[in-house]
Amino acid sequence: MKLWSEFRKGIFRENPIFVLVLGMCPALAVTGSLANAVGMGAAVIFVLTCSNVIISAFRKLFPPEIRIPCYIIVVSTFVTVVQKVMQAYTPDLDESLGIFIPLIVVNCIILGRAEAFAGKNPVLASAADGLGMGLGFTLGLSWVALFREVLGNWSVFGKPITAGGFDPAVILVMAPGAFLVLGLSIGFFAWLQLRGRERAAVAATRFALAEEPAFGPPLVEQFKREKAEKEKAAGEQPSGPAAGDSRG
Repeated sequence: MKLWSEFRKGIFRENPIFVLVLGMCPALAVTGSLANAVGMGAAVIFVLTCSNVIISAFRKLFPPEIRIPCYIIVVSTFVTVVQKVMQAYTPDLDESLGIFIPLIVVNCIILGRAEAFAGKNPVLASAADGLGMGLGFTLGLSWVALFREVLGNWSVFGKPITAGGFDPAVILVMAPGAFLVLGLSIGFFAWLQLRGRERAAVAATRFALAEEPAFGPPLVEQFKREKAEKEKAAGEQPSGPAAGDSRG
């Protein structure tokens, strides 16, 4: 259950893009198409999961004073593996993503999870955290890319979805469109979270009111009995001088 909770939090409750607002550079730069977004997300999932596992496994061997450079070496190793695989099997995707693949080394999500989680938790929990955060990042990129590509190009994964006759909103595949879609998406998910908290508060209040008849009267009676007992004990206790006089 704990592993599932660690995995799920990165997708919903602590989504890197829409909640933590991390990794904004690739979220703005590579979301012009779904293919780029999915490719970037897959690379981040691999790097984040593998680096979390290695950092967690050897966390006690890293000197505290130089742990960040050690984390960067681990991350850069897996980034190099990803880049070489992309160059060999998907050269078009590698060329399209360009400098943003090497920049995964200093991505806030990667180093943030290494410092905040993997360096302090066991291997399985760190792997679940890496998978969840990576998947949440990929879903966030895909969400933004879907709106930008569909509305800006009338296409999905580069394939047209209309027979013509509609003018796409070209601005969405440009830099201002990236800021617009990302900002609106962050606002939308923040509203969803706020609405969820309000519903939870209302449900908790209704539950308390529904249960009140069951535990309210007994508590009131118990309070009255305790108060009466205290008053009775205070009334029976003699004063200091009177007690002295009676003994004399």
